[in-house]
This record gives sequence, structure tokens and C-alpha cells, in this order.
Amino acid sequence: MNPRKAVIATLTAALLTGPGVAQAATPRTAPAPARDRAAAATITWSLVRASNPTEDQRTAYDAITRAMNAAVARYNNLSDLGKTITVRYEPGVPTADGNINGTIRFGGNRSYMNERTALHEISHTIGVGTSSGWPRLGGSGTWTGGQATALVKQYDGSGAKISTGGGHFWPYGLNYDNEWSNAAADRHVRIVAAMVRDGL
Repeated sequence: MNPRKAVIATLTAALLTGPGVAQAATPRTAPAPARDRAAAATITWSLVRASNPTEDQRTAYDAITRAMNAAVARYNNLSDLGKTITVRYEPGVPTADGNINGTIRFGGNRSYMNERTALHEISHTIGVGTSSGWPRLGGSGTWTGGQATALVKQYDGSGAKISTGGGHFWPYGLNYDNEWSNAAADRHVRIVAAMVRDGL
């Protein structure tokens, strides 16, 4: 180090240790375990609303908002996945659909405006059935990624597998309302997150 830099370093150190100057303490503890840290990413969503909504639109917006808030909260609580999602109410859509570009459309049938459907469609925005990794890992009819496969075996036993077809997976794909339970919903989110780690 040249003499001028040495003098500047000494003066800087003296100034920083002088009275009235706060210094950041160096952390002395180990970082928190991964399960105790906040998620690295979050899913956010917004609903496209008409400026002067009809009664039909208002009731749809209310139902969609309840469904999406519940589903996004579950994803954010149980995974570190990130996505910005735009939701639309389009009565001509037969059920609901999700696209990897981050859009979800709910049709006019109110029976699909629930958390189960919202979770399922969020998975499509993340890549289930829509990403370039999907055919590579799920194109054979069975998911071949190690992390999601290990997870379903943990849930259902050593012979369990994740079946795939038509852009969907089961078990825990939440493809139909009769698959719904809080446990299945939690497992759905964890399996989707594991699929992403597998390369979805």
C-alpha cells in the first residue's frame, strides 16, 4: 500500500471509531435455518376490473378476489416461488385457465371461483403444462424429476408416482373439486415448488 493510501485508511479508521459515529456490528450468529427465513420470492396478483362494473362483474370480482387471496397466501406461505399474475374475468371462458405469461382467466361459472381452481391455475402460470421443461420431465406420462417424485413418495409411500397428461398432474394436481382438502392443497403447493426445483 502506498503511504498516502495508508494515511487515508488510518484517518478513516480513527473517524469511524470516534464519538458519535455509529458502526454496524458484524453478525456473530449463524444464519437462520432455511425454514425460518422469509421466502426469497413472492407471488403477487392483480385483477383487471371494468371502470363501471355490472352486478355480474361485481359479484365475480368478489368471488375471484377471495379465491386468489387464499391461493396466493397459501403459495407464499409454503413456497419461495415468485410470479406476477394478472387475473381477468371473462364470462365466455368455460371454466378457468392459466398461462405461463402470468395471466389467469376465470369464466362465468361461479363454481370455479374457488381456492382449488386458483391454486391449480397458478400452477399453470408457474409452468405446469406450460413451460419448456414440462415435456422433458413430464412428457412420458410420469414425472421424472427427483425432488417432486421423492416428495410424493414421502406423502403416499415408496410406490407412489406423479402421473402427467394433458398439461396436468395427479395426485395433488387439484384438477377437480373432489380432490380438495387443506392437506391436498398444501401438498399441491409443495409439489409444484419441487417441480420447479427439478427444472420445470
